[in-house]
Amino acid sequence: MPPNSLVSTADTSLLEPSGRPLPGTPTVERARHMNWALKALVPIAAVLVNGLLLFVLVSSSLAPGPRNDVIAVAAGGAFVIFAAVLVVLSVSVRRPMLELQEKIARVRLGDMDVRVKFADRNDEIGDLGRDFNDMVQQLKSSREEIQRLHHSQMSRAEHFATLGELAAGLAHEIRNPLAGIAGVLEIVGRDLPQDSPARLVMADAKQEAVQINRILSDLLETARPRPPQFRPADLAATAEHAVGFARQQAVTKRIAIELEVKRDLPPVEHDPNQINQVLLNLLLNAVQSMESAGTVRVSLDTDAPAEYALITVTDEGKGIPPEHIKNIFRPFFTTKGHGTGLGLSLARRTVEAHGGKIEVTSEVGKGACFVINLPVERKI
Repeated sequence: MPPNSLVSTADTSLLEPSGRPLPGTPTVERARHMNWALKALVPIAAVLVNGLLLFVLVSSSLAPGPRNDVIAVAAGGAFVIFAAVLVVLSVSVRRPMLELQEKIARVRLGDMDVRVKFADRNDEIGDLGRDFNDMVQQLKSSREEIQRLHHSQMSRAEHFATLGELAAGLAHEIRNPLAGIAGVLEIVGRDLPQDSPARLVMADAKQEAVQINRILSDLLETARPRPPQFRPADLAATAEHAVGFARQQAVTKRIAIELEVKRDLPPVEHDPNQINQVLLNLLLNAVQSMESAGTVRVSLDTDAPAEYALITVTDEGKGIPPEHIKNIFRPFFTTKGHGTGLGLSLARRTVEAHGGKIEVTSEVGKGACFVINLPVERKI
């Protein structure tokens, strides 16, 4: 066999008659090493040879005839002992090792029903066989569980995909008549007298129509996300646009929104419209979480190698309970009675579509801090 043979002689059941591995057989490169039998028998042979030499020296005082007979008997005995040890080792050690190598090769091919036959031996090799059989059984059970979970997840994914298509269709059908209703409210509101109490009702109805349209827009965005339109742009300008709009919503609550750019940022490859929506969502959530006057701080920075742009949004609101932290990015999860639970889910998906990530830390009663990491240059 060549020195760098890829298939051991123990795996004879996985070889073609020509000696090549069967198709699909996993090959493991084995380094050159001394055969186990030589390792075991060399010290035994050395002991027997030394004993024989010692016996020859001791028997040198005998007469030539008897001495030759004794030496011949001793040499024959040594050979018999050596052969017996070789046979015992071959039967008790070599065969189990060959079987174990064959079964390991079959496990690599995906056969989890293999078992070694020497597991019923009452010695260390039997312990090895029992451990191997237990390991294969555990692997088989784990693979069956993984397959079961995979099928379950695939079924759920298909179910949610169907629901998403249905929701998108409904949202599209609702938006058209909703636009008509909003137009009628606008016309009726203009025709009402200035001192008519119905003007307040019309204003509330128009606000609710805007809210419904926003919910439908989020639902459509969830079901049919638009891929980002990447281009190198000024991230500070994107943040300023979102902050300017959020300030209009926060002025009535006496909440200040501060923007700080800690260093000159290089142009960041991003979709300004999508990142603007992400920041606006975080800012409006921050404003809604604050029940009294305070400050929402937005800071822009880069990491040390300037590979990522960091956007931090910190508020002084009521914070997020620890049991809710792991769920806030899930679709339709919300702690607000009037929320849809889609905003943060869309925000995370948008950031991940940009190759970044969004993280949150919070302490109840002291506010929350969202950190967005966006790569300065996209890795294609």
